[in-house]
Amino acid sequence: MTKDVRVAPSATTGAADKLAKDGWRRDGSWVPTGRYSPRGHSQNRPRFREDERRNMTYEEFNEFCRGLPATTYVVQWGGSHVWKVGGKVFAIGGWQDDEPSFTFKVGDIAYEMLKEQPGLRPAPYLASRGMKWIQHFAKPGLSDGALQDYIRQSHSIVAQGLSKKRRMELGLAAT
Repeated sequence: MTKDVRVAPSATTGAADKLAKDGWRRDGSWVPTGRYSPRGHSQNRPRFREDERRNMTYEEFNEFCRGLPATTYVVQWGGSHVWKVGGKVFAIGGWQDDEPSFTFKVGDIAYEMLKEQPGLRPAPYLASRGMKWIQHFAKPGLSDGALQDYIRQSHSIVAQGLSKKRRMELGLAAT
């Protein structure tokens, strides 16, 4: 049985064990990368680094939601920061005294993925009525960037549920 030894192209700079793009070292040894690495495929890794985790404040939440198209803001339900598009709720900041919590609408697949994650749960009241809403309520939860992505998706889901006429009135794309 012959051993398949593949040598990465020589490079004039870098350490002797520097990896080529396909995982081969300059000395001919191979280091698992991508789906073969000990950490698994990149799709299975967290979408954030530990240093990216922060705790979004209500001010940052309101500033972000304010930047989304055709949104309105109201304080209701015991002082919660409620954001709407076309009169329909897409994000809520509040409902918890300890630290900021954020509630947003998700699709079926995201709901199944997120409902068991640490720091996330099906939104009280809303999810118990069969609606697909997630509440970010504790650490570790989501990074601020991931939270913003889900809030943006929530805005889109709710906007797509509006009539075509209403979307046109609000200046949203009529798709």
